Amino acid sequence: MKNLVKSHWEEETCGTRYGAATSRKLWLTEIEKTRYEIEPYVLDFADFKSGQGKKVLEIGVGAGVDFSNWIKCGAIATGVDLTEAAIKLANERVKSTLHPSPFTLLVADAENLPFQDNQFDIVYSWGVLHHTPDTPRAFAQAFRVIKQGGHLKAMVYHVNSWTGFMLWVRYCLLKGKPWRGLKYAIFHHLESPGTKAYTTKEMHEMLAQIGFKNIHLSTKLCAGDLLNIKPSAKYKSGIYKIIWALYPRRLVKLLGDRFGLNLLIRAQKS
Repeated sequence: MKNLVKSHWEEETCGTRYGAATSRKLWLTEIEKTRYEIEPYVLDFADFKSGQGKKVLEIGVGAGVDFSNWIKCGAIATGVDLTEAAIKLANERVKSTLHPSPFTLLVADAENLPFQDNQFDIVYSWGVLHHTPDTPRAFAQAFRVIKQGGHLKAMVYHVNSWTGFMLWVRYCLLKGKPWRGLKYAIFHHLESPGTKAYTTKEMHEMLAQIGFKNIHLSTKLCAGDLLNIKPSAKYKSGIYKIIWALYPRRLVKLLGDRFGLNLLIRAQKS
């Protein structure tokens, strides 16, 4: 399964779909601009300035947008990703902006982090740990490398979401198999194979069992819930164009973040 996950993200580094400019420099700028336009709450959640002078580990750097901002704000940043493509792109982004702070980027597995215990003040991971086959192990690894008193900031997918419901309708209900739940639909049809999603109760229990304290969870609507992003290749046929055009975004927004796909996690090792 992990090789399938790796292959998926080697082919399309997370976040790069947002860029359309032909100039490489403009393309990198466009990716960052679009990222924070469609999910502006990332900036408050990450609070990049809080990393100034601290050792920060980002698990799953993707296109390197958040990683670059940790460095820009003075963090002593280390970034890992399962894919060579992401590490190459993140290196390109950081070096193109000439940030003075030191940084490290390397290919690594979230389930087997190549660091000693108690190394980092902050471990940050946005939309990554639900993709690895053994998600509890990945969170346990994050806990291991965080210093005493250090913090975890992460996002994983929330099962009771608009995105989960749409996938369930498309791949379960309309195929005459409504007993297959939202978790099944997400596991088989959202991004890379084997994607997991959790209730807030499930995630709180997992983190508490690992040893995290001061656990705070919240849900947020994401671009997928609102269908305000460029669709992937498999959703570009005529029927999907109609769905994109008629989707009740105003109603979804009105109902708030309760059914958002993004499950935001703040926790501490103490």
